[in-house]
Amino acid sequence: MSELATTHDGKAEKSWKAQENSACGLVLFSVNEHQIFAIGTLKVKELVPLRSYRRVPASHPSILGMASIRGRTLPIVDLAHAVGFPAIPESELQRAFVIVTDCLRMEVGLLVRRIDRIFETSWKNISPPALGLGNEVFITGVVEFEEKMVQIMDIELVISDLFPRKSSEVKDSLIESVSHYLTDMTVLVVDDSFVARRQLTDILQRLNIPHLTADNGQDALRILLEQAHKATPIHVLVSDIEMPGLNGYELTLEVKKHSQLSNTYVILHTSLSSEISISKAESVGAEEALTKFDAEELIQAISRGAEHHFVARS
Repeated sequence: MSELATTHDGKAEKSWKAQENSACGLVLFSVNEHQIFAIGTLKVKELVPLRSYRRVPASHPSILGMASIRGRTLPIVDLAHAVGFPAIPESELQRAFVIVTDCLRMEVGLLVRRIDRIFETSWKNISPPALGLGNEVFITGVVEFEEKMVQIMDIELVISDLFPRKSSEVKDSLIESVSHYLTDMTVLVVDDSFVARRQLTDILQRLNIPHLTADNGQDALRILLEQAHKATPIHVLVSDIEMPGLNGYELTLEVKKHSQLSNTYVILHTSLSSEISISKAESVGAEEALTKFDAEELIQAISRGAEHHFVARS
């Protein structure tokens, strides 16, 4: 068993050093006997053996029950069942582990058969999933490890399927806070998670804000350069930090070093609250960094980006 057999803090120094070196930390795990999956270390709060849990009547069949972990009561999701594999047998539960993750503004325990190890690689070694797989595939990227293909799981999609939320209404106060010239700006939303992109674009659509989308940093950079060449520039870039190819930090550096893109207002976001993420975002030139943002925070940040361009043109 690797060093992850004991509790692992998702904000541990090792993970953050990986980020500082433009590397990607991945927790490798198995939910069946044949495939290896991964989740980014920045989304992992800790790893613990499965202890006692309490079943919840009439809950989703993929939810094993509720468990108390360090004083917090969390839902425990049988990850194998949630993504279409057979559920982990009762006979194996005593050897199973729980990945405590913090995504979509909630903490969830993901039950897996075993934890393999932490694997550190370059973001550039991670490829987007094959085209044509559709939006309901639970992976955001693939990477090779010891001659095996590891699939990076779209945890946001898993959680949103199990804990659906009603689309939040856009408050009148939020609409009023939107700068009147925001509709003259174009926003590019970049995120490797289909769920995260959909949540962001739903907000922009309800506010009639022109926008484009990309699911990885390389495509985002291509769109930015193409739009600039056509004299229809992207004014505000909203990007996830953890992505295949170019991560959010590297994308920001690329944007700022191109003279035709340097005035792009960059907003980076991450699923975990972290002062380190914000500090790193500022160091690479991003104008803002949001953690666990909600609709109002996002729109206010985009409005500040619009104001930035309005002032620059005046």
